[in-house]
Amino acid sequence: MTQFNEAELTAAVVNSFEQTPDPRAKFLLQELMKSLHDYVRRTDLTFEEWNYAIDFLTRTGQKCSDIRQEFILLSDVLGVSMLVDAVNHRDRDGATETTVLGPFYVGEHKVTPHGTDISAKLEGERMFVQSRVTDRGGKPLASIPVDVWHADGDGFYDSQKPSFETAGPSSRARFITDSDGRFFFKTILPCSYPIPTDGPVGEMIMQTRRHPMRPAHVHFLVNAPGYEPLITHVFIGGDKYLDSDVVFGVKDELVANVGRRTDPTMPDGTKASGPWHLMTYEFHLKPGEGLAPKPLGAKVAQPA
Repeated sequence: MTQFNEAELTAAVVNSFEQTPDPRAKFLLQELMKSLHDYVRRTDLTFEEWNYAIDFLTRTGQKCSDIRQEFILLSDVLGVSMLVDAVNHRDRDGATETTVLGPFYVGEHKVTPHGTDISAKLEGERMFVQSRVTDRGGKPLASIPVDVWHADGDGFYDSQKPSFETAGPSSRARFITDSDGRFFFKTILPCSYPIPTDGPVGEMIMQTRRHPMRPAHVHFLVNAPGYEPLITHVFIGGDKYLDSDVVFGVKDELVANVGRRTDPTMPDGTKASGPWHLMTYEFHLKPGEGLAPKPLGAKVAQPA
């Protein structure tokens, strides 16, 4: 008879999953049990510590809503999101580097005309973004949806504001590439910002004396048939948090030199009201397949 003690318990738990029909699920569960049990033994985990962990995870779940995902944030700050991303994108072979989705891919990303100012209601230094989507060989990819979103000049995403339900989205949109694979839009220059610290993840960050900051960036999600979905950021060069991103998401290739301009007109011919900034970036997609994530809390079903 198996003795459910420290010496034999792990083997019994691992064996309890032996009849799992799905081989992959069986493998993942059994490996998780081995690692979790080993952690308990190696650390001599106390009842108080385990109860605190259970309470922490409970509060993390309670902080989630249809437009807030505290578990994604937890995964991000522990580096798990970037590790999962890394092991699933080992061979880029000329394709644009990927990074974390983040917890703010929410709401409707409505198809928007090129040249639109997606932050028209917001104060801040203006920025013109011009971009192009191609395959790895430089062939332009036309009629491809590209979702974009970023924080405002105070470091908040629209979904973090009480006005989100009534005012609707800001600094987020969907563009469709033209015949040459291009899209362009206006917005404000984003700034570095802290992750939300009003929940258990923020509590952990502050108690462990880690800073909560992310360097300034714009999110992009490119979803082209016949290619792997591309989830990435373009970071603003020179940001002081590029080397210490709280979610470990920065890669050298994703840092853009966003120059300050004083030209009287922007690249699309519209008049500039003052100095503005130019972001230029080209995305290269890798052939393949995959499912792009759906925005949290989206009210209208659109291809993601």
